Amino acid sequence: MLLTVSLVVLFGIALAFLLKAKSLGYGSALVAVLFGFLLASTGAAGPVNNLIHALVDAIGKVRA
Repeated sequence: MLLTVSLVVLFGIALAFLLKAKSLGYGSALVAVLFGFLLASTGAAGPVNNLIHALVDAIGKVRA
């Protein structure tokens, strides 16, 4: 578990750097995919999933 959290932090920092530098390409896409994959295996997956569902529901109610 400790290794997973460390990798999530590492890929999160790398993704933030790539986005700030506006460096879009295969490398940044790979970092984003790995970050999402590793984030999904941490305890943060549940709250992130709940937040996404809440945002989708809110958008759906605004459009209706």
